[in-house]
Amino acid sequence: MKKTSLALALLSLLPMAAHAQTSVTIYGVADASIGVENTDAPGEGHRTVISSGTQSTSRIGFRGTEDLGNGLKALFNIEAGVALDNGAQDAAGTFQRRAVVGLQGSFGTITIGREYGPIAAVAQSADPLGHGFYGSTLTSFGTNRLTRRLSNSVNYKSDSLNGFTVLAAYSAGERNVDPSNDLWGAAVEYKNGPVYLGAGYQETEAQIGPNNKEIAFGAGFTAGAFDFRAAFLEADPAGANNEYTFTTVGGVYTMGPNKFYASVHQQKLETGAKGKGFSLAYSYTLSKRTNLYTSYGKVSNNGRGVFRPGSAGGTFAPPTTALGADPSVFNMGVRHSF
Repeated sequence: MKKTSLALALLSLLPMAAHAQTSVTIYGVADASIGVENTDAPGEGHRTVISSGTQSTSRIGFRGTEDLGNGLKALFNIEAGVALDNGAQDAAGTFQRRAVVGLQGSFGTITIGREYGPIAAVAQSADPLGHGFYGSTLTSFGTNRLTRRLSNSVNYKSDSLNGFTVLAAYSAGERNVDPSNDLWGAAVEYKNGPVYLGAGYQETEAQIGPNNKEIAFGAGFTAGAFDFRAAFLEADPAGANNEYTFTTVGGVYTMGPNKFYASVHQQKLETGAKGKGFSLAYSYTLSKRTNLYTSYGKVSNNGRGVFRPGSAGGTFAPPTTALGADPSVFNMGVRHSF
């Protein structure tokens, strides 16, 4: 009888033991600001806007892991963007930001689904503005620009070895005729103490002409309260005079709860269009999860340019016919993470 009671007691603990090895987290960011935008286009004046995601894209996500034993883990992550200004999704698709499942072990991490491309890692690590505010490296992603997220993809990230991390990805175009529209890419990052170096490459079998090519280089150095960053990103889509480059340099100075950001950047097209911009931002930390911020960004275009400053939550731009316009934006906001 005693043995039977002991066995039943042990069996009753099995679900609890399994649960203890499984972790699921709900997390997110709520970021909203009030600002003034000026496209500088003929016939257009200033406008006051409520924006979502100026410093960090507002989002809600679910992630979890399960310990499979022998150092192996199963993982998943689904993440959706939210527009706090109107409560809508911030882009097409419910979990368009990230939707992956995979395995993690001594070999590194393998994920399948919609994932950030190798170039995205370099662009984020080398961004002087912390991948937020107007004028960040996020400006360089989009149509006829660089590719940030990869749908229908298989991805690999190695563990750090003496500071080096390797990333690789393949994204299926899912076409049964040539060209395939498949994308492949790789990146190498080096992080050791105050030093950061990164380089990435992505190539897509284009539907017209030569393959689309994308490259990214980044560097960073931390000295006391100063953190310096620089990045160069290039997209060369198929077609004539489509090459686009984005170059930025700057950094952040931290003093207690205060952070001061500054950067300059330049965008260029092979056609001769050019836009030079600068960004200034200030953040005050209220708690571990909440901060206030204010920022200003401006782009000065030449006679062929119609470039705009981009931020984590979106962009605004002059009409494509307003060549030479100099758009600017000022805002104040609050960000809370959970």
